[in-house]
Amino acid sequence: MKDRIRNIAIIAHVDHGKTTLVDKLLRAGGAFRDNQVVAERSMDSMDLEREKGITIRAKNTSVHWGERIINIVDTPGHADFGAEVERVMKMVDGVLLVVDAYDGPQAQTRFVLRKALQEGLKVILVINKIDRPHSEPAQMHDKVLELLLELDANEEQFNAPTFYGSARDGYFKENLSDENVDMFPLLEGIWNHVPAPNVNDDAPFRMLASNIAWDDYVGRVAMGKVLAGRVVKGDTVWLIRKDGKRVRNKITRIFEYTALQTNQAEEAVAGNIVGLAGFEDVDIGETLTAVETDEPIPFVDIDPPTVSMEFAVNDSPGAGREGKYVTSRQIRDRLMKETKSNISIFVSDTDLAGIFAVSARGAMQIAVLVEQMRREGFELLVSRPNVITKKDESGTTLEPFETLYIEVPQEYVNGVLKRINDRRGILVNMVAHKTSSFIEAEISTRGLIGFEYDLMNLTSGHGVMSHLFKHYAPWAGSIVTRTSGTLVSMEKGEATPYSLEDVQVRGRLFVGPGDIVYAGMIVGENPRAEDLPVNPTKAKQLTNFRTTGSEKGAGLTPPLRFSLERAIEYIAADELVEATPKNIRLRKRILDTNERRRMQKREEALSGN
Repeated sequence: MKDRIRNIAIIAHVDHGKTTLVDKLLRAGGAFRDNQVVAERSMDSMDLEREKGITIRAKNTSVHWGERIINIVDTPGHADFGAEVERVMKMVDGVLLVVDAYDGPQAQTRFVLRKALQEGLKVILVINKIDRPHSEPAQMHDKVLELLLELDANEEQFNAPTFYGSARDGYFKENLSDENVDMFPLLEGIWNHVPAPNVNDDAPFRMLASNIAWDDYVGRVAMGKVLAGRVVKGDTVWLIRKDGKRVRNKITRIFEYTALQTNQAEEAVAGNIVGLAGFEDVDIGETLTAVETDEPIPFVDIDPPTVSMEFAVNDSPGAGREGKYVTSRQIRDRLMKETKSNISIFVSDTDLAGIFAVSARGAMQIAVLVEQMRREGFELLVSRPNVITKKDESGTTLEPFETLYIEVPQEYVNGVLKRINDRRGILVNMVAHKTSSFIEAEISTRGLIGFEYDLMNLTSGHGVMSHLFKHYAPWAGSIVTRTSGTLVSMEKGEATPYSLEDVQVRGRLFVGPGDIVYAGMIVGENPRAEDLPVNPTKAKQLTNFRTTGSEKGAGLTPPLRFSLERAIEYIAADELVEATPKNIRLRKRILDTNERRRMQKREEALSGN
């Protein structure tokens, strides 16, 4: 059976075409009828994945090509979701490295490829989007070879077969001079180059839980590659927990993943990627075995989290009116549930009731979790990301640093370099092309928080950045990432056009007419580095000579509406984001104006000592 199976992962940088490639492989393998209408990027099943155009969670499917089975794992391309890539490497025997024929290898390409090479996996290089204007597929192939050398690939990995084509248009070929036909050259390449799973058919059953799914009927489902033997429905297996405890369980369901469907099966055989149900509780990285005395299967080490944020119960004046899950217990239970299937998220209680510390790879990863929760009906408060520091042997404080990669039009280079310097980044390399420049810098994770928004403003949306965790190094010193202050509401009520027109003279508005505001809520940005109290709810007093028709408001500028990620990166240490199913609001931690002043004086007195 194992000779009829191939297990591969598709890895790439964000937006290089992985998910579209999976769609076309499924169609080529006969997963869909020729006239069947299938949503683009059908593997991106989460609403957030479709909206953002990125893969967030690793997920698997299979192409049934005649008697042959090609199991495919689609992995995220964003660095914040790197743990999703790391853990699936144990499930596969080869990788398709997808590279854009115009952009070439990027930061995340380096990250995912390094992980694959470390596992000794076979590599197939896929140069995608050769139909893109100004693409240079041959040159990008050479750049990938340089990257393979740099990452110490072995000879077989360096001599990886290469296929050129367009996933969007549904063709790949071994040579650029070949005719554009279909996807079958790539399917043949996968089958011929990726080895059959290295498993033992005759040994007792063994499997590593590399992923966790949830089924409404049977509960938790352990997903992974069967490394030895086989198991049938009704068999008894042992679960070896991370703490060494061994728990006896009975297999109640076996799932196989074909195209976009989950199908029940009678048995799971060595080499296949399956899901097994029958466990009251099972975690990623735990071992399933038929023999109680077996040793646990080693699990891949996950890079540690670098940022932490506070999640808290919403205590704003309107709390509980827009969501159905608002208590600390409900928030804590949801966070703990997340840690079961997302091994790079860490949750801990704090000394303060109703406040939890959530740690992860990056701010975007946590923002995705917050967005999922608010869509599920949760109300909560979240803080600005703080980096996780360490102490070395001499007691020196260390903080995480990252390699920053930026591609920017030539006319914006000086402004971008100045902003990197302001954030205490160090220029490592800069290469000028015909119309753009490629900048590589080393910068602390602190310095990166909010930088993407700065880059967008500096380059009128033309700058592209990516970053990759590098190491922990000594604290870089004070970094100012926001030079502006805020306009803070003094009153509770409904924002009026009359009042907002006066307020917008002071700065940029974050709210519009009719929005509900409260004391301590941030309603705009003050260009000066100080907070300014304002009243956005004041209505014009009407007389016999002044009617509503003459009220001001026609000159209002549309308010700036924040996305959740932008709001989280924008706020200062003394501010919070209020996330509800209906709204995203910015507010001060301490809502009362007088209390904020007392706190500020207290901090100034302490710093003066």
